[in-house]
Amino acid sequence: MKRIETSEYHPLYFLAALGAGGLTVTFFLYFLFLVPHPGTPLVTADDLLALWVRGPEWLRPLLLLGVAGLLAMAALHLRLLVWNLAHYRRWRRSEVFQRLRAGNKDVALMALPLTLTMTINVLFVVGSVTVPGLWDYAEYLFPGVLAVLLALGVWALRLYGGYLARLMMTGTFDFVGNANLGQMMPIFAFAMIAVAFAAPGAMSQSQVVNAVGLFFAIFFLSLSALLGLVKLVVGAQAMLRHGISAAAAPSLWILIPILTLSGITLVRLIMGLQHGFGLAVPKPALFVLTSVILSLQILFGLLGYVVMRRLGYFRDYVAGDLQSPGAYSLICPGVAFFVFGWFWIMFGLVGNGLITPLTPAFFVLLLPLMIVQWKSLETLLRLNRKLLGKTPAGCCAGG
Repeated sequence: MKRIETSEYHPLYFLAALGAGGLTVTFFLYFLFLVPHPGTPLVTADDLLALWVRGPEWLRPLLLLGVAGLLAMAALHLRLLVWNLAHYRRWRRSEVFQRLRAGNKDVALMALPLTLTMTINVLFVVGSVTVPGLWDYAEYLFPGVLAVLLALGVWALRLYGGYLARLMMTGTFDFVGNANLGQMMPIFAFAMIAVAFAAPGAMSQSQVVNAVGLFFAIFFLSLSALLGLVKLVVGAQAMLRHGISAAAAPSLWILIPILTLSGITLVRLIMGLQHGFGLAVPKPALFVLTSVILSLQILFGLLGYVVMRRLGYFRDYVAGDLQSPGAYSLICPGVAFFVFGWFWIMFGLVGNGLITPLTPAFFVLLLPLMIVQWKSLETLLRLNRKLLGKTPAGCCAGG
């Protein structure tokens, strides 16, 4: 990866690391939902080793492929994260940073806590599938994870709180320049923090840890929902009045990952309340919940695709010569649709006995998700070559 000039850097480059982290999770889901793991809520290295020893020989290449893909994406995530942190450190001391902070676009700084929260998820899944016996120490790790997440949550609140207070005191929000959904980046970040808190809340056997995780998951999910409603109305009104620019068109897809994170948080809350507080969960309710969220994702996905297609975004910013770090925002919606598609299949359909895993109907439903996963991976690698390759870049920072 090349070093770019400070004047060309933008916090949206963190979305490259975010996308690679999300792709890491996509490989993990094959193991989570298809490999038996009795006794643990997550698949572990012990489960994979057991399947390697006792399973059919034709499964071994698939196991190797899945682990290799997971580790490759995790390594890419960490590499892109380090690259971004190094550039961000220099960029923060520049005049460009001061100009960004003075305008409405400093909301892009929320990409930092968003990406670092994803890093916790990446390390968690990598450890789960590569370290035998790690789950035996999970209860000792959960309090530390909660502490780190709380620190990230406080940082995110301070970043966004300062931004929001300044706008409310000065009344300087630019409705023309923000005629898009880019202002929903904080909602994305808060939803990511919520889903991370919900993980120990759903999996811990300690009711105290369970309750702490669920409380902060509810706190950040509530905040995300409230702000999301406000920003969606403001952004839609501005777009209908002023139109959306081609460079900002991918922001129409930001609702897809927000919906995925919110949906998974709700599923984890239900599971946490079930085993921690004795809640009785009707399985049809999960079918309704996952179906509603998937339906909204499809609607926003089609809307965003039509708009970007007509504006020539894919032609110019992905396949063409125009360069913008904002193009990396195309990755997370694909990853999010893949992830929640699994939740819809497993909790909504399989959980209600509508289909059976590993049957022809199961693979028919899974095929579109695999295509989306592949296109997301292909787009990430293409953008990395285009924006972070060794050739000189005339990047339009921001985008």
